[in-house]
Amino acid sequence: MPLGLRGMKKKKSKSKENSTLVENEEVDERRTGATEVAKTTTSGAGVPSPPGRLRPKLVFHTQLAHGSPTGRIEGFTSVKELYAKIAEAFTIDTSEILFCTLNTHKVDMDKLLGGQIGLEDFIFAHVKGLKREIDVFKSEDALGLTITDNGAGYAFIKRIKEGSVADQNKLINVGAHIECINGKNIVGCRHFEVAKMLKDLPKGISFTLNLVEPLKAFEMIEPRSRGGKAIDGKISTGKETLRLRSKGPATVEEVPTEYEEKAISKVDDLLETYMGIRDTELAATMVEVGKDKKNPDEFAIALDEALGDFAFPDEFVFDVWGAIGDAKKGRF
Repeated sequence: MPLGLRGMKKKKSKSKENSTLVENEEVDERRTGATEVAKTTTSGAGVPSPPGRLRPKLVFHTQLAHGSPTGRIEGFTSVKELYAKIAEAFTIDTSEILFCTLNTHKVDMDKLLGGQIGLEDFIFAHVKGLKREIDVFKSEDALGLTITDNGAGYAFIKRIKEGSVADQNKLINVGAHIECINGKNIVGCRHFEVAKMLKDLPKGISFTLNLVEPLKAFEMIEPRSRGGKAIDGKISTGKETLRLRSKGPATVEEVPTEYEEKAISKVDDLLETYMGIRDTELAATMVEVGKDKKNPDEFAIALDEALGDFAFPDEFVFDVWGAIGDAKKGRF
């Protein structure tokens, strides 16, 4: 997403000036800049969206991944608000957006938008495409699927293990939203809940998946290059990110340190191993919780207070504590 390195080139007419869609990729430094960015975070449930004056005023550029004009969005503070802004820019329903990728129109799970957006990133929105109803025979205990979610109620497939039950069914693809399991609509379920549902299906039975594929992109489009972004009249080097939070306002933060990056990556791997999900935002939260704790018991208590809904097994918590400690000591 070369998000707003500069604001959009001035148009001849007032109506074009005010449009959220732009006609070309040229941008103009006079129209960028961040005004006030929220600096307060909160972990309370049911926290209302912050007032307009506290919302980040960074301008980002976006396109629909299958092809569209370039849109300009700003003023969002959560993933749901981001989707609403994209939907408004392209006059589509918010429910049509499955997920977003950064700097590429392709269904590339390594470029998936999570809890952070680099200030220079260009956002591609993937919308609903082909629907499939698939019968799957569970010949093994594990299907070989890694599940994630878009932060707005849609769980989808992030990875398929080579040679697994899912891999043998060529109608199951990375990026597909899981809409129903055995006729039960699971829209609104979190990724860990969906992973558990699939894991709990008994071995040796057939079950039905209703999947929604993302609408395919034009393969001739090249990934966007990155650039700096103007903030308060200064050009950023891309060393900051907009951190989206499920509870509380978004904030502009420095990118994670090398130690934090390694710890987050390892914890994300542990999430996949133990729970069949990948979630870098969740992994980053766990690293944040654990980085100043003195022992595993203190970490376990703090983790339960922050993320008790996940009901992490004790062995997993201990391994996460070990991964954070290893990253601190440079063992990775």
